[in-house]
Amino acid sequence: QFFKPELPATSGSLEPTRRWASERLAEPLDVATLSRHAGVSPRTFARRFRAETGTTPLQWLLAQRVVEARRLLEATDLPVEEVAWRVGFATAASLRDHFRRATATTPTAYRRSFQVASA
Repeated sequence: QFFKPELPATSGSLEPTRRWASERLAEPLDVATLSRHAGVSPRTFARRFRAETGTTPLQWLLAQRVVEARRLLEATDLPVEEVAWRVGFATAASLRDHFRRATATTPTAYRRSFQVASA
């Protein structure tokens, strides 16, 4: 018998980096930061990310921020400005713009619909 040490997954999935980014949505995240976490070059990261997810890192990040905004709108009474800040949008206007593109409604209308449905 011999001992075969496990090598770090340098060519493996980027899922750990996606999970790491999901936990830090309020922070400024870009391809350079994400690729540094993954231990690959920005170009390699972008190529592998698209191959794994079918989208760009920026589009994925925006989608994750909208998903988290939806969760906060459903579960809290935080003002839209606070929700925007917590999910990484610089302004409430930016949240509204991305939220509308993703859901075809506004954050306020989304919250109102959810609260009526849960009452």
